[in-house]
Amino acid sequence: MLVVQGGINDIAQGRDLEKAAENLRAMVRRGKELGLRVALADVLPWNNGWPDAEPKIRRLNELITAVARDEQVPLLPFHDTLEDPERLGRMREEWTSDGDHPSTEGYRRLGELAFRLP
Repeated sequence: MLVVQGGINDIAQGRDLEKAAENLRAMVRRGKELGLRVALADVLPWNNGWPDAEPKIRRLNELITAVARDEQVPLLPFHDTLEDPERLGRMREEWTSDGDHPSTEGYRRLGELAFRLP
């Protein structure tokens, strides 16, 4: 199983979101060409980038959703799984180790909720 995940680095480095999505599409296609089962994960909430990065994350996640649909691969909802419903666009403090990455509890949550593949 190959899991391709959109990353905050594209946003942090100011890269073109459409180009980032096309790069993810190329990785998905290459995995499929190699005969691998492929899933695509969207971009996590980013506490340290909030609020400025939030619209870009939402836009990239829209593009990632379209790639998953077009390429007929499962979409793993990493963003929604770790988004704090009381602080939209951010992870709960116990779900992040540093405001950028999931904590052990965050990874556990992703494993339990997001990795329910068909």
